[in-house]
Amino acid sequence: MKVPVSWLRDYVDLPDELTTEALAARLTAFDLKLEEIVSSGISGPLVVGRVLCLVKEEQKNGKTINWCRVDVGAHNDPSVPDAPGDDVPSRGIICGAHNFVEGDLVVVSLPGTVLPALANFIPGGEISARKTYGHVSDGMICSSAELDLPGDASGIIVLEPGSAQPGDDAIALLGLGEEVLDLEVNPDRAYALSLRGVARDAAIAFGVSFHDPADVQSPPAGDGWPVRVDDPAAAPVFVALEVTGFDPTRPSPAWMAQRLEQCGMRSISLAVDISNYVMLELGQPNHAYDRAKLQGDIVVRRATVGEKITTLDDVVRELDVDDLVITDDRGPVGIAGVMGAASVEIDDSTTDIVIESAYFDPATIFRSARRHRIGSEASKRNERGIDSTLQARAASRVAELMVELGGGAVAEVMTVVGESPAMASIELSTSLPARITGVDIDTVTAVEALEANGCTVEVDHEWLTVTPPPWRPDLTDPYDIVEDVLRVVGYDQVPSVIPVAPAGRGLTVAQKLRRRVGTVLAGEGLVEVKTFPFAGPADWDRMGLDADDIRRRQVLLENPLSAEDPGMTTTLLSGLLRSLVLNIGRGHADVHITETGRVFLPRPGAAEAPIYGVARRPTADELAALTSALPDQPFHVGLVMSGERVRSGWAGPGRAATWADAVAVVQHLAASLHVEVTVEAASLAPWHPGRCAAVLVDGEVVGHAGELHPRVLKAYGLPPRVVAAEIDLDALIAASPAIGPRPEFSSYPVAKEDLALVVDASVAAGPLGQALAAASPLIESARLFDAYTGDQVPEGKKSLAYALRLRAPDRTLTDDDIRGAREAAVSAANRAAGATLRT
Repeated sequence: MKVPVSWLRDYVDLPDELTTEALAARLTAFDLKLEEIVSSGISGPLVVGRVLCLVKEEQKNGKTINWCRVDVGAHNDPSVPDAPGDDVPSRGIICGAHNFVEGDLVVVSLPGTVLPALANFIPGGEISARKTYGHVSDGMICSSAELDLPGDASGIIVLEPGSAQPGDDAIALLGLGEEVLDLEVNPDRAYALSLRGVARDAAIAFGVSFHDPADVQSPPAGDGWPVRVDDPAAAPVFVALEVTGFDPTRPSPAWMAQRLEQCGMRSISLAVDISNYVMLELGQPNHAYDRAKLQGDIVVRRATVGEKITTLDDVVRELDVDDLVITDDRGPVGIAGVMGAASVEIDDSTTDIVIESAYFDPATIFRSARRHRIGSEASKRNERGIDSTLQARAASRVAELMVELGGGAVAEVMTVVGESPAMASIELSTSLPARITGVDIDTVTAVEALEANGCTVEVDHEWLTVTPPPWRPDLTDPYDIVEDVLRVVGYDQVPSVIPVAPAGRGLTVAQKLRRRVGTVLAGEGLVEVKTFPFAGPADWDRMGLDADDIRRRQVLLENPLSAEDPGMTTTLLSGLLRSLVLNIGRGHADVHITETGRVFLPRPGAAEAPIYGVARRPTADELAALTSALPDQPFHVGLVMSGERVRSGWAGPGRAATWADAVAVVQHLAASLHVEVTVEAASLAPWHPGRCAAVLVDGEVVGHAGELHPRVLKAYGLPPRVVAAEIDLDALIAASPAIGPRPEFSSYPVAKEDLALVVDASVAAGPLGQALAAASPLIESARLFDAYTGDQVPEGKKSLAYALRLRAPDRTLTDDDIRGAREAAVSAANRAAGATLRT
């Protein structure tokens, strides 16, 4: 919010000696943070001049210039160097514009004036006397562009006759010495998006008087322009006031155009400027309709299917059934609180006007503005929550200025539909402000601070009942009240106390193991990335997930950052593949990235999560209800690799990453956690069916690794042979001996036996090894060390050789023990895969 200091002083009795810097510092301490102090930067002798003589001279290049003698009062040069006409003290100046005549008052920058707008054309933007077109031009007659002012830049500025005298300071006259505060306003403080709101806070901060610009007399409610509100919850208050006999062709006064420009808005026309001026002044958006273009009653309702509107920016917009619209007999004439329609726009033929001023439901306006991508000044205020009691006074203020500046008359009555919603009261202990802030704030101080902010306060022994003012919808719980008290008392009063660290044991075991995983992944040459945990249907389509794939079930967000990503992700690959696309698109050929983070898996049948206030700690039952509604949020680790796994170089050719590399990284990761995993062939999107491996722990699938499907790579625009893996890290950590039951170790010697088994060529080695290890309690492990096909193995068969480790926990094994375990293993292999012992 840009706040001209002189405009602010109209409403608050700030000390005359108060500097802009001191004002900004106090407002920043009062929670209205200063972004910057904006000023024109113009300095030096910028004065008013009267054109005494004007001689037109045509140049060889075909251009006609004016050789002028200009009276600049006390700044005249007595010597009158090279000046036309009589020897009257003046300045001789060359001017190329032709929109002025002798006797006009103009703005003159004398030598030594600094005009920042000319810094690209003149060193430092400093004006000097210089010879041009055969004369010495002792200054410059200025246009609006050269002074960085709004208006027609094709000609110079011509002042109103009698508005000033030659030699007067033009910097003060044009408001060029004005300083403007550019304040950062928190999203929940719509009241500060107005001069009224900032002035009220300044008055509280400095303990001075506040003059409310909304103190205007309003016509009584009556039968004005007919209005019907079909959705009173979305439009609790709607006011319509008529002005007749208005002259829209009158120019906006310079002071109004200047203030609008200082606030970052351009001057358009008198009616529009008045509307914008009042919005900036009071914080209440309003809209003016050409009464002659309205057809029938104004109706406030939700849009219907297929309705369209051409808004003031000449864009045809298809309305949504959730949009709140202003309509007449023809249909929509405005998107409520956002933007009006071109069909009822005020133009130069408008004489009668209907002024709309309303209070709309902030959430409704927010959704419409986002849906149609209209970030108007009106929607910015309406969606944050404005003063719900201001509508009649704001309409009256608009009408007052229209009559004052454009003529006409205000209707004797105004239409008022609905009433301001009551503000909810908040109860808190009188000790809460001191207990939360650490500042000694007694009850009297707290009450005075709250009443200064416009709150109504009732004291009942050790309790305060606070009713916020209507312009503060952000005050909703006791801690908001505490913050507002502290704002007045002063944030600088909060003592700097270093909190005492509670006794603890450092990182948990799970946290240490997650860090170990990060170290292992870095050692594998993978670079960690962090992606947004949001995804949407487009991601699932590109990844080739089936319509009934459980990963399509998402936790949806109430207010997503993007409509394309409406929910929390169920797989890390959605973000990793986007990151891979970005990196490859920026010229990186070999990209190996990883991410460790949570995924969000909805619980079947979970109830909607309850929302509790912050005034107290939830009960155990409330916490249990909240927890049961939350989705499962396990940690996953994902990785993608594209390009060369072993880089080409002077030592020789490289090697592209393959599905086996993804599997190997997962195995290494599991080994670092001392977790034994097995790998089986699998088929799961987005992996290639023939090059996808399922990773299992104790027979349970904990993830997948392999090469991505070519269709997935094409959908993302990625090169071929990209490999990826995603593992449930929580499941791996839970299986780690550091977390789960620690294995028991035998101190007795190990016995080793090798088995060579003949099986069908289609038999997977992993499951067969598991069957061998489970055949006898004496078998510690079964490791595949050879796979053979050849002359000594029948056609369609293969030989798998396993190394068995045998050990008993309580004794040294005998020959009979070893023979029995070996026979049990062969039998188990036969049952599992029809294996026979190779001889």
